[in-house]
Amino acid sequence: MRICRVATVPFFFLHHLGGQIRFIADAGHEVDLICSRGPGFEELAKIPGIRIHAIEIPRRISPLLDAIALIRLFHLFRRRGYDIVHSTTPKAGLLSALAGRLAGVPVRMHTFTGQPWAELSGIIRWLAVTSDRVVTRLNTQCYADSGSQQKFLVNEGICTSDRVLVLGAGSLAGVDIKKTEQTKALFRSAAVRKTLAIPDEIPVIAFVGRVTRDKGIVELIQAFEHILAAGVDCFLIIVGPFETGGDAALEKELTQVRHHPKIRLIGYDATPGKYLAIADLLCLPSYREGFGNVVIESAVMGIPTVGTAIIGLADSVVDGVTGLLVQPKDSRALADALVLLLRDKGRRTRMGLAARERAIQLFDAARVNESVLHEYERHFEFSGARNRHGS
Repeated sequence: MRICRVATVPFFFLHHLGGQIRFIADAGHEVDLICSRGPGFEELAKIPGIRIHAIEIPRRISPLLDAIALIRLFHLFRRRGYDIVHSTTPKAGLLSALAGRLAGVPVRMHTFTGQPWAELSGIIRWLAVTSDRVVTRLNTQCYADSGSQQKFLVNEGICTSDRVLVLGAGSLAGVDIKKTEQTKALFRSAAVRKTLAIPDEIPVIAFVGRVTRDKGIVELIQAFEHILAAGVDCFLIIVGPFETGGDAALEKELTQVRHHPKIRLIGYDATPGKYLAIADLLCLPSYREGFGNVVIESAVMGIPTVGTAIIGLADSVVDGVTGLLVQPKDSRALADALVLLLRDKGRRTRMGLAARERAIQLFDAARVNESVLHEYERHFEFSGARNRHGS
């Protein structure tokens, strides 16, 4: 099969789908990737057996740039003759659905990983909702990376339950158990802490993801100040690309903490797992989220998560068992949950062990990737593409 995966930015491929892309290529299929240029693009190009194409896909509404991206996708789809086009991320999903249908791609797929419009209102929300409805109607099959997200899409009238499926227990690509354990073993030494000037005995809270407002960065920084004010000594590591999008208030907040003695702003890093390896807690205070793959990666390392009680995270975190969930946009509640676990090492350890056991049982990448490949084969078989190849 000739398969094309489309996403808005390289970061998404590199840190969420890298293992799955390699798995499909290793199974003997031709895999192309399409995304905008950005951090991680060169690393993607080094993956054996894949071809990467740079098409600038704007994340925000931009009629001219969107039209250019659509035309370029259409011509590339026609020229490469893909059997399957599989998109992820909202704008990539809409443009791929349109271009794929126009170009006559036999199998068109999209995976939803969180709806940006869940936090919007007015005409912008209407446009985003309409976009997702178009995506579900033009694609052969759509997927959600969590059960709660599937339910949300159905309840909001985006599509019927048969049009959006959840594979297994959810997640986008699962977690590579062996690789994650190796990362933990490699970086848990004092060397990483020493590089960051963090004493061995001080607990570390880690955030890994896009540094943007809807990831709860403002509340995380506020909560951290509450924690220190409560007399709990700890450090906060923030890892991920800065995507402030002109948000002056967020940019000001980040500037103010850049030289904070207890906060480490790392920015983009191709190996974020080394920071998780020294963490005691993962904090993901998002306003909206897909499944939250970093949660299960941390879980394999025995690290519990303090997150928000939202769609997606409700599936990756079992509240009170593998971590704690609080209401979004509540920095005080977030601080209280973090303090509770920072002060109770025994409870933190038990939650970490429970999280690890659950991740290994349900979210092994091998199982998830097999499910995705099975979906490709199933739709390829019934699409007529096999006959097109003369087999």
